[in-house]
Amino acid sequence: MDFGQLLTAMVTPFNEKDEIDLESTTRLVHFLIENGTDGLVVSGTTGESPTLTTEEKLALIEHVVKEAKGKATVIAGTGSNNTASSIELTKEAEQLGVDGIMLVAPYYNRPDQQGLYEHFKKIAQATSLPVMIYNIPSRSSVNIQAETMIKLSHIDNIVSAKEASGDLDQMSSIIENTSDDFKLYSGDDSLTLPILSIGGCGVVSVASHIIGNEMQEMINAFNKGEMRKAASIHRSILPVIKALFGHPSPTPVKAALALQGIETGPVRLPLVSLTDEQKASLNEVIQNFKQRMIR
Repeated sequence: MDFGQLLTAMVTPFNEKDEIDLESTTRLVHFLIENGTDGLVVSGTTGESPTLTTEEKLALIEHVVKEAKGKATVIAGTGSNNTASSIELTKEAEQLGVDGIMLVAPYYNRPDQQGLYEHFKKIAQATSLPVMIYNIPSRSSVNIQAETMIKLSHIDNIVSAKEASGDLDQMSSIIENTSDDFKLYSGDDSLTLPILSIGGCGVVSVASHIIGNEMQEMINAFNKGEMRKAASIHRSILPVIKALFGHPSPTPVKAALALQGIETGPVRLPLVSLTDEQKASLNEVIQNFKQRMIR
């Protein structure tokens, strides 16, 4: 399954009543597709999945599948720290027509490597969908080691990894010791180009909400061998990426979208919205970036 090279970990729009706003979701889906996104990851970390009920997740997934059909791939975040619940949600997402699922490393439980392997294997065996494994030790408190990821890649429908460990040595080992069909995506916007340089295939991005076209251009330049151009774009987008992660995500990216006229509403508690001062600082970074691009 080719999910694409620039996947956006999509925010979940809420209205003033703190309910999922499907009208705003429609606008966001089409905005992202028109601005560089190849695929959408729904109900992931950036989508505030810990605060969504199962019913909300399914309604959101169903709506995005309908809106993105034929225009972008849709990957549903169905992983959790409960294997049985993850299997149930995965089966329901499959019925809604998603192109794949993303399974985050179980958080809080802190399983060992064998537990991680059995968890992912059990879920993968319960679906015919292609599976992306999401390694993010900073949130899950457990690292999926290279040896475990390589072992998981031998399961037929585990086809890719989203790597947010920041460990390029670990990622190099995974790429070197898995088949060419197994794809490794950067889970860190700022490491997209370095990960491409060691054999990664793209990024699951948050910053693509704001700089999707620029990130797509950078990846395309790299793939064409235009290294100086790719490096120049990489350097130019770093301040925006840093600003979008200056506060708990996805708070800054929702604020940045609003500043550009794309309303996705507030974040849900325990996250809180940016202050006016923080919004002004974020806007300054984005406006400075736009001015540099014009020149």
